[in-house]
Amino acid sequence: MNSIQNEEVMLRLAVTALLTLAAVLCLSCTNKTEAQLSSTPDVRYPGWRTNTAKRSIDLSELMSGGPPRDGIPAIDRPKFVSITEARAWLREREPVIALEVEGEARAYPLQILVWHEIVNDEIRGTPVAVTFCPLCYSAIAFDRQLEGRTLSFGVSGMLRHSDMVMYDHETESWWQQFTGESIVGDLTGKRLQQLPAQIVGFAQFAAAHPEGRVLSRETGHRRDYGRNPYTGYDDINQTPFLFRGRRNERLPPMEKVVAIEIGGRFKAYPHSITRARRVIHDRVGPQEIVVFHSDGAASALDAGDISRSRDAGATGVFDPSVDGRRLQFRYEDGQFVDAETGSRWNILGQAVSGELRGRRLRRITHGDYFAFAWLAFRPETEIFSAKARPARKEKRNRPRLN
Repeated sequence: MNSIQNEEVMLRLAVTALLTLAAVLCLSCTNKTEAQLSSTPDVRYPGWRTNTAKRSIDLSELMSGGPPRDGIPAIDRPKFVSITEARAWLREREPVIALEVEGEARAYPLQILVWHEIVNDEIRGTPVAVTFCPLCYSAIAFDRQLEGRTLSFGVSGMLRHSDMVMYDHETESWWQQFTGESIVGDLTGKRLQQLPAQIVGFAQFAAAHPEGRVLSRETGHRRDYGRNPYTGYDDINQTPFLFRGRRNERLPPMEKVVAIEIGGRFKAYPHSITRARRVIHDRVGPQEIVVFHSDGAASALDAGDISRSRDAGATGVFDPSVDGRRLQFRYEDGQFVDAETGSRWNILGQAVSGELRGRRLRRITHGDYFAFAWLAFRPETEIFSAKARPARKEKRNRPRLN
């Protein structure tokens, strides 16, 4: 090989090396830019380190709920008391969120949750978030574990479709409380597992779980527990507060519904029907269900003193089969009686007397929500219908948000 050929080879090698180095440097700069973008605070949200560039919604859908971030403080170190101790300040009909994990039952009074909205708790080794958005009447419990990491949540101070937007302390991603899905931030698209929970009266919880524990008023914060700051809001004639979404005309916005999702299918049962019928047997896809609605739980958002609020009732949704036998239920004297054995069942799906005493119906995850909220997030919902619905004639004033 002559000297000219050697020079050509060396030149090609030099050019190749330079191009390779340039590509590496370019990639490095690109990665650095992306990292900087993900960690650069959005000037529209001072104090947040949320990666707003990653999101599944239009940021214009978010609005302030009034109090700033953590202005409604979550409870991060919850304390609990016995049923007996709770009776000193919790009346029988006062609503609580009943949650049971691996045999351990806890009650979270709405007279506390209405002021805090989130409780970060742990039950039998399972980290849970018990949440309540008063504007949607959505009481939802989640498993806080996500892909090997445990998250803890706070109240962002923002709303979307009138529903609370939560945030996690670990990444400051923003989460829709109603769906348990991250909508803005590094965890966008991730979804928390919802746990079966239901709103029942304190006496109903105590009878079903005499050894159960109740969230204490010793929260580390001074609040007027027992007072409803949203007086008169739970009224079918009301207007949703801070809701600017499209109204679904199929139901009055403030009618409560018992709502479920099974296999990607959504169905809602208006309280005006469930309260009148008490028991509804139905099928959603391949799943047989039974919907219970009993008296015994006051509304958290009616009277200024929650203990004096009207009885809104408690609901439960269950698989009506036991040992492969489908049971047919009726409502009698505040309990549910199956036609096959005459056993009597409570609102939490427990047989309390009769041949099947001690047995339990399998819970179907459900919630009681204002119709406008459920339909805003689940517009494709099928609504259970009946020939006649009891009409509400009572007219109330707009709520006082104290």
